[in-house]
Amino acid sequence: MPAGAGRGRGGGLPSSSHPRRRSGALKAEPSVAKARKTPRSPVSLKAATPFWREKSLEAMSPEEWESLCDGCGRCCLLKLEDEDTGEIHYTDIGCTLLDAGTCRCRDYPRRQAKVPDCVRLTPEAVRTLPWLPPTCGYRLVRDGRDLPWWHPLVSGTRRTVHEAGISVRGKVSGTEEEFETEELPDRIVAWPGQDPQDPDDPPDGK
Repeated sequence: MPAGAGRGRGGGLPSSSHPRRRSGALKAEPSVAKARKTPRSPVSLKAATPFWREKSLEAMSPEEWESLCDGCGRCCLLKLEDEDTGEIHYTDIGCTLLDAGTCRCRDYPRRQAKVPDCVRLTPEAVRTLPWLPPTCGYRLVRDGRDLPWWHPLVSGTRRTVHEAGISVRGKVSGTEEEFETEELPDRIVAWPGQDPQDPDDPPDGK
């Protein structure tokens, strides 16, 4: 029997969710003086340092914070918590507001009103939640790591999160309304907790 199930929302002051608990195991021209040109100052070709490399989570603006979400949709999957061990297990079942095609929330501005257990991500929450996916931008920055090539802030497009196999597109079995509580343990999968781009963490296909 599942101990808990939860959903999450990534993105802006984004949200996620605590796993539900139940009993059981389971983003100038130069000036000219006297006909002589003033030498130009040397132009630095070095690009500005991306904000996520120089700012802490707490120092980010709301826009920067929002953009740190890669839009993968992984934290919007229901999760089960083992009451005995506290271990968190992902399922391939989406939150009722998750659009499995776009991997975005169908009603992001009102998500917490419609889904009471949708947790709003804050720097404090990011530093304490144990179940953020290993590919999550918030988690990577929290741990002092850089964003990968497929992150929209690096690639410049949201397509790469899908092309790299990071998003939940094509992997969601359905929404929570389509499953009974007793069916949840059978929907436990490992891939949301894995990084398919990491050679040391190959997906097991489930």
